[in-house]
Amino acid sequence: MARTTSLNILLSTEGKDYLAEKYGAVIANVQKRCISSQLKNNQLSGDPEAGSVEAKRFENKNSQAYGTARSANHGQYVTASTVTVNINQDKEIVAEVEDKDAAMYGVSGLLDREAASAERAMVRELERAFFLEAATQGTTFTTVKTDADKIIEDFIQAVETVENDFVDGVERDMIAVVCNPATYGALRSYFDKVEDGGAHGESVGLFHGVRIYSSIYLPNGVNAIAMAEGAVAQPVRVKEYGAERIPLSNALAIELFYSYGTKAVAADLIQVYGSPTTTTTGA
Repeated sequence: MARTTSLNILLSTEGKDYLAEKYGAVIANVQKRCISSQLKNNQLSGDPEAGSVEAKRFENKNSQAYGTARSANHGQYVTASTVTVNINQDKEIVAEVEDKDAAMYGVSGLLDREAASAERAMVRELERAFFLEAATQGTTFTTVKTDADKIIEDFIQAVETVENDFVDGVERDMIAVVCNPATYGALRSYFDKVEDGGAHGESVGLFHGVRIYSSIYLPNGVNAIAMAEGAVAQPVRVKEYGAERIPLSNALAIELFYSYGTKAVAADLIQVYGSPTTTTTGA
């Protein structure tokens, strides 16, 4: 009776409400845990349900001599560059749960476990795709420096000093550096020396006003990526949860489907220290 009860609870309104709540928490947790979610471009237009969205960059304007617009009978035109981001990666996380497992763990324990597993899977997928796009579309950074602090400072300046039709330098509080563990560790060792292991504790946090992160999801061969906020877009569309009995079995399928797209919308604001050898995101 316990097993039947567990299945009935899971398939009841109460059980489904709890499942929806847990998967809602998964999406919130993914946004919180992903480094990419803190850096990606959210200024997108269009309907994700249609399969794509757009990011626009507007050119800077230059001052002209008084009377120029009157003589030309028009002002400067608004010029924009449009980047289309296709939501073309369709993914699923489907867990098959046997009746006896529902009884053993209980509904809440079972769904807590599956929600945690789904969260980790989505983090891996989104982070790898985001940083692979940045690494393959950004500009390769070179330096003759050998000290970790001097390398990172030059790395930051490579983004900070960008000038073109769309940008006239980048404020440091809009730049982030994401390092692989070895590069991050070298910078952490620099702080250990100058501070005697002091104020920063385990994390670096800020270096010369720029956020520093450590990630295991950079592509192989990439030491670090420096980028301005919003340089890469990654819209994610999540389908509502599902929980249903698998035909001809005493098992349940707990389902989560999501789609996303990843596109560099300002590749000029991305610097890559190293050369990516990974060409696919993996899972």
